This record gives sequence, C-alpha cells and structure tokens, in this order.
Amino acid sequence: MRAGPTGADPQGTPTLGSFTGGQLRRLGSVAGLSRADVETYAQVLAGALGPEAERPLDLPPPTHTFLSDDHTPVEFSLSFQADAAPVMRVLVEPGCGATGLADNGRAGLEAIRTMARRWGFATDALDELRDLFLPPAPRGPFALWCALELRPGGVPGVKVYLNPAAGGEERSAEAVREALRRLGYGRALDSLPPGSGHPFFALDLGVWAEPRVKVYLYHDDLTAGRAGRLSRTDSGPGSAAVEGFFRRAAGLGSGAGGLGGRPVQTCHSFTDPGTARPSGFTLYVPIRDCVRHDGEALARTSTVLHHHGMDAAVLDRALAALTERRPEDGVGLIAYLALAHQGDQSPRVTAYLSSEAYAVRPPAAETVRQPVPVA
Repeated sequence: MRAGPTGADPQGTPTLGSFTGGQLRRLGSVAGLSRADVETYAQVLAGALGPEAERPLDLPPPTHTFLSDDHTPVEFSLSFQADAAPVMRVLVEPGCGATGLADNGRAGLEAIRTMARRWGFATDALDELRDLFLPPAPRGPFALWCALELRPGGVPGVKVYLNPAAGGEERSAEAVREALRRLGYGRALDSLPPGSGHPFFALDLGVWAEPRVKVYLYHDDLTAGRAGRLSRTDSGPGSAAVEGFFRRAAGLGSGAGGLGGRPVQTCHSFTDPGTARPSGFTLYVPIRDCVRHDGEALARTSTVLHHHGMDAAVLDRALAALTERRPEDGVGLIAYLALAHQGDQSPRVTAYLSSEAYAVRPPAAETVRQPVPVA
C-alpha cells in the first residue's frame, strides 16, 4: 500500500521521481524555502536518482535498500533549533538502480562528482578513501549515500555516507581507523565510547563553516544511563540532557531497562585534527520501533521539541506535506529522532521522515520495543 495519490508526472503516471519530488517541493515550502529553490532541489533529487526517477511506482522498488523500511531510496529530515527556521535535508541512494554494490558505488561516486562540478567543490577527501569504502568487490548493506542540506539560494551542503563494512564486517573498525588517519585524525577512534558496530563513515563536502568527519556507532540494548555517558565532546550536552532526551524519545520511565531490537546510533564528528576528541555528538533513537503508530510518534516528538523551545507546529505541517494518511494509520513516517550538539552551538533536534513511496507499515498491536531487563 502506498501513502497516497500525491506525486505524478505531467501525464499522470506516478513515478519514483515525481512522487519524491512532489514531497520535496511541499516539504521545502513548509521549511521556508523559496519556490525557485525547491524547484532546483527537486531537479537535483531527480538527477541523483538517475534513470530510476522515471521508474513507475507500480513496479517494485529498484533495490532492497535499507535506507528506509519500504525500500524507498529517499528519506527527508527536518532539523530544529530554538529561535531559528528548521533546516530541511534529503538523503538519497544515487546508485539505487544498480545490479550490485560495485556498480551502486560507481554510480554514487559519479553523482557526487557531478554535484562537485556543478557547485565547484573538491572531492579530494572522498577520493583518498575510495579503496577503503568503494573496493572492486564490496560487501555489506550499502555502498554510498548522499545527503543534501537544502539551503536558501539553491546551493546545498553535501554529505557523503560510506560503508565501513565494504571490506568485510570484521574489518569495519580497521577501515574507520585508517580513514581517520588519512584525514589527519589518527587518534580519534580511541577517544570514542564502545559500540556494537560501525554503520557509517561520513564526510562533509562543499561549503561548510566547519567541515566534519563523522564516525557512527551502533549501541545494542542501550539504557538511558549508558546513553547519558556516550558523548566525548569537551562542551555540549551533559549526561542528564542526553538521558532525558533518550527517555522522552523512547517513551521510557525511570528505572526502565535497555531497548532491544534495532540499535540506537551515535555520531561523533571531528573538525580539528589537532585534538583527539570529537567536537560534535548526536544520539539517534529509532522512534518507529518505540511506538504503536505515528500518532504516538508525533506526540512524543512534539514533547521533545517543546522541551527544547522549538516549534512543534512545523512538524504537523511537514507530515501533511508528505502524506494524506492519518498518523494513526501507520508507523514509520517518523523513523528516527535525534539530539545533536556541535561545538558551542545550541542543541538541534532532528526528525527523520520516511517517503513511504512504496508501502506504509501498519500500526503495531503493541509497542514493538519492550524494555530489556538489565542484569
């Protein structure tokens, strides 16, 4: 079951590109972007999808990407900050139509280079890591994803996500360590907390105030107490702030155990090669596994936004821009909820929003994630 009839090409035939492009246009308007900017970014999204943008939605997804639960190779997000307009982002798998990971990676790399030529930024850092993350015979769940921060003016910030398990899951930590060393952060990995895996390695490309190198970690069966101790930044969130966010997002009371199932993630970002410690920290809670339906997810997210002094009404309009269905009729439209701190900036709360181009996950009979008793 698809989310609704929105998104069609001029002849009325729904395609992946017209569906997700329509969502981008409407969501961009909610985020305050101009009509010219959203049109530019919709065209950029279609270009990143390549030939798959013309794929009719009555066909199966082009690949079983794990970028989303229904295998749509596009995900949106809104990042909120107190006393500021929300920032819209879109995540896309440019090689989603490839027959294998190697071709997927090559298509993704070419999409990044096309963007680099268009907006005049260098890809040297990415090229330096190609043998680690884009080998001739890659393994793992994906090859390359690209995220665009959609800024006023039609020139986005570009982020590239790479697969540390490309050379084998058992070599993920080694690949991350070597990538950090090549980029000048040789001591960085030793400063991070323990985790249960390395899902992503990411780079900021193009124009950023402080370009980041980002290391992601999985955390199985995470408790609120342990979540509060995961940040390794010198400034930013205290343990109580992180623990409070975790409890609100996951719907946990005091004394609850850990969360089983889909792991919580953290991101540790580095901007200064002169220090081993990260400058930024983000905690990602898979809220879709902590609720029965999106009505609960919306209420919980609104509570988090209000707690941080942010405008929750924007989120209601954002969900309406994505789909015509009621939040109570499915689960997963709000996929992740994240709390981010970067340097001395005020905290950001980001809601990751699913396109649901192919299917709507039905509501759960009961909350999927149950607390796991802590020994």
